[in-house]
Amino acid sequence: MDLDRIYMDNAATTAVSPVVLEKMLPFFTELYGNASSIHGTGRDARKALEDARRRVAAVLNCKPNELYFTSGGSESDNWAIKGIAFANRKRGNHIITSSIEHHAVLHTCQWLEKQGFSVTYLPVDEFGRVSAKDVEAAITDQTILISIMAANNEIGTLQPIKEIGRIAKQHKVYFHTDAVQAVGAIPIDVQEIGCDMLSLSAHKFHGPKGVGALYIRQGTRIDQFMHGGAQERGKRATTENIPGIIGLATAIELATENLEEKSARICSMRDQLIDNLTKLPYVRLNGHRTERLPNNVNISVRFVEGEALLLRLDLAGIAASSGSACTSGSLDPSHVLLAIGLPHEIAHGSLRLSLSDTTKQEDIDYVLSVLPGIIDDLRAMSPLYHDFMEANK
Repeated sequence: MDLDRIYMDNAATTAVSPVVLEKMLPFFTELYGNASSIHGTGRDARKALEDARRRVAAVLNCKPNELYFTSGGSESDNWAIKGIAFANRKRGNHIITSSIEHHAVLHTCQWLEKQGFSVTYLPVDEFGRVSAKDVEAAITDQTILISIMAANNEIGTLQPIKEIGRIAKQHKVYFHTDAVQAVGAIPIDVQEIGCDMLSLSAHKFHGPKGVGALYIRQGTRIDQFMHGGAQERGKRATTENIPGIIGLATAIELATENLEEKSARICSMRDQLIDNLTKLPYVRLNGHRTERLPNNVNISVRFVEGEALLLRLDLAGIAASSGSACTSGSLDPSHVLLAIGLPHEIAHGSLRLSLSDTTKQEDIDYVLSVLPGIIDDLRAMSPLYHDFMEANK
């Protein structure tokens, strides 16, 4: 890998912190026991597992026995939604979510519809915000679950999850929030949010891939998700990923240490990108200007395809992503950008730049030095741009 590359795709995944890696390594080669074994090596692994659980619980402000380790955010989302749906089916079959959730939530809800459940997909405003009033208005006597993300993974908009948590509690409806993008970026306290379940994933805050967690409030009626063993207090079968869990615990502590100071530094660089890029002709910001994640910049560049932007940035040594689904082989633009009201042709020209603790001011300066020229070059080849300029002479 070229060490001089500028990495601006931290919303997709982050580099594992050297400190995190150092803490994980002994659990591959020395403390490698199975936490379910009763011998000394197994007991050492169990001790490390439960210590990690306490550390993560302390960050989230929950009890250790309310925290379950998973393989990541997608599994946590699946477990929360399916587990509540089937455990509470006798009480009701209605679920409320939003139109801009991660596919781990949307596809799970769509699958549940095939199993006889009813799902309301709430619209969002032009900034990608769900209305708490809309959430409350959608509740019926059959509603068993509300699932609204804490922050959108594409456009970074923060949702009013504390208000939604209060509404859910008033109506005695379970509330789950996908906080995969939020944990490590903004303060997250499950007691303040008032959620019954919360999903997170280590690789979003400089932890390892393949490990996450699901907070489940004590007393929540939820089905087991994986069967075949008694791990995670009988709720999730499979041998625990001890190195990954140690990495998660270390990473979440590091990410939330001096969070306000780190957030201010990242916000400053984020705002520099937003201010400079939105000064360019026919470039717009997607998502809320201030109520957004500290590390998220999402713009739409009119008359330019997002995929072309990504390829040119890659050639310039910059790793980024597009809000468009073109990189997955689909011709359809992002469901999030369509939901906030962008027409297809503008939604296709989206670019997401996402920062992290490792982003430097020089990285921002370099992006701003090359991106405007790339946009100009691509527009020079665009017949749509030429037709537009001719029509608006």
